[in-house]
Amino acid sequence: MKTACAVGVWVLALGGLMLAQEKEFGKRMADDHGKASAELKAFADQKGLTLPTNLDPKHRQLRDRLAKLNGADFDKAYATEMVKDHKKDVADFKREAKAAKDPDLKSWAGQTLPTLEDHLKQAQDMQAQVKSAPRAAR
Repeated sequence: MKTACAVGVWVLALGGLMLAQEKEFGKRMADDHGKASAELKAFADQKGLTLPTNLDPKHRQLRDRLAKLNGADFDKAYATEMVKDHKKDVADFKREAKAAKDPDLKSWAGQTLPTLEDHLKQAQDMQAQVKSAPRAAR
């Protein structure tokens, strides 16, 4: 999970989202992933590891693409990306919760997984709402 790097994408989203549910989701993403980033940073510091501090090229490209959109186009793209990203995160965390060699990482992944699964469900609900919302409501 690129939480430390991707929070900027969610903060950008708060300004672009049109529907109330999306704004609430965007704020939760920034809050929850910010908390997870702090936990991961503490873990990395304890293990003597360095985490990236900048957006990776994939997330930088996503941020730039979202920044050019507005209204319904932004809503749809943001919801689609959040579903895709959280499906990947859930799969990654399930794998690490079962197979991580480091017991601390394994435990953290297992403790974080339910939050990510909830994020995925919320993202899917948001995506369904975006698809069914009339343009005038945006």
